[in-house]
Amino acid sequence: MIQGKWFPQGSDLSEALSIRRAVFDQGRDALDDLAQNVVVYQDDQPVAAGRLRWENGAFWLDWIGVLPACRGKKLGDLVLRLLLFKAQSHFAREVRLLCPRGTEGFFTRLGLRESASRGNSLELWIPGEEIDLDTCKACKKANCPNRVP
Repeated sequence: MIQGKWFPQGSDLSEALSIRRAVFDQGRDALDDLAQNVVVYQDDQPVAAGRLRWENGAFWLDWIGVLPACRGKKLGDLVLRLLLFKAQSHFAREVRLLCPRGTEGFFTRLGLRESASRGNSLELWIPGEEIDLDTCKACKKANCPNRVP
């Protein structure tokens, strides 16, 4: 079974941090006390995580990662959608993130677009009113039962 769990500010972040260490070789940082984290579990085991924080008038996404052995199962997509949904439910004016060059396609398919280049990273953003988590909009299946004609 796949499920997601939110960890608000002040929570025990040990499971989110275990994902962060395994994927990014990074541990706790000063922003963890100001952020909400989401962990995705597969069969009760933490396999993916991401963080949502508020900074300078925008929600920022970061530390979105999936354990290497669990990639290719759309778990990163689930983390990204959970983060965007949480921002949207808090009436986000805009959502931003920094991503390494070459990974931007993962984010742009949900509407984020480039706003700045920072060396080997790109800053992406989306206005809050443009967040659209409708998976059927880009569905290429001709006979999709969820497609609205």
